[in-house]
Amino acid sequence: MKMTKVFLALLVAGTVSFVSCKPKDADVKASVDKVLVINPDYSNAVVTVTDGVATLTGEVKDDATKAALEASVKNVKGVKSVVNNTVVPAPVAPPVIAADDPLTAAVKDATKDYPGVMATVKDGVISLTGTIEKSKLVKLMQALNGLNPKSIDNKLTVK
Repeated sequence: MKMTKVFLALLVAGTVSFVSCKPKDADVKASVDKVLVINPDYSNAVVTVTDGVATLTGEVKDDATKAALEASVKNVKGVKSVVNNTVVPAPVAPPVIAADDPLTAAVKDATKDYPGVMATVKDGVISLTGTIEKSKLVKLMQALNGLNPKSIDNKLTVK
């Protein structure tokens, strides 16, 4: 009987000590946060840890960074698995440059009120020659820039 009580006490003590060895979620999160701070590519990522499962959210710059982030977090002590919910933002579309034919028509319309101004369009570039009054130049340039050309080659003589 005495032996059974001693055995039972040892069993309970052993169970308690093994359970307390398991890392707490807060400690695991702190360790993962250190990994996120070290690499600037991970600065927009956020982690939560529940029962040893690390869930990643936020934005990363590309798929390679996403995979590297997941691998880095998997190597942290106490992380059982990783749920990677980070997203890669869509690439920014390049600015729209108007095609020559519609651009030529729009330039012709924009310069019709400026009799001393000649304009040509080639490969999205507007070339201006001739003369213009200083007070009218700003208005003309605003109108032409609003047409979204690649550039404007201004060789106008200002009076």
